[in-house]
Amino acid sequence: MSESPFNNRNLRSLHRDLGYFYVGLIIAFAISGIAQNHRKQWKPEKYVYEFKKVETTFHLPKESVTKDSVEAFSKQYALTDMRQFDIRKDSTLVISYKDAEATIKLASGKGEVNIYKKRPVFAQLTFLHKNNGNLWWIWYSDIFSIGLIIIAVTGMFLMKGKNSFKGRGWKFALAGLIVPIIVLILLF
Repeated sequence: MSESPFNNRNLRSLHRDLGYFYVGLIIAFAISGIAQNHRKQWKPEKYVYEFKKVETTFHLPKESVTKDSVEAFSKQYALTDMRQFDIRKDSTLVISYKDAEATIKLASGKGEVNIYKKRPVFAQLTFLHKNNGNLWWIWYSDIFSIGLIIIAVTGMFLMKGKNSFKGRGWKFALAGLIVPIIVLILLF
């Protein structure tokens, strides 16, 4: 009689080998996931490396701010690759660039420019975690996700006896599902 491919020894080998193969990416995604959870506080993809106070000719009314005046300001302060500009409800002009941001109070014409640099390690890990549009990386990430599912499922059936999934593991698995379900019910 041939051995089942789903016997305990084969599951252990699959679980172990996938775990070894993906350990680096698991850690990278875990770290970048934490960074993404706190992206408003940490800004994992960039950090300020230069901060300038500026006095500008921008003023109220809001309609006086034009694309030409924003481009002239950008040129004056050597800010390139402008993405967009917007005026907030509190009459603050915000100009976004690829690697910088200018914030100017239209009431006074005073503001600041923050020039960003990529945060070492976090920027690279976040790049891996986010969908960057590269088709082969998307496929690799999908395969990695399947690998994580296999690691999770095989891990449930590795133990035997009272500590097995059938013994008490199902209780922990159920408890682990309750928290996300509650969050979905309350926040989604």
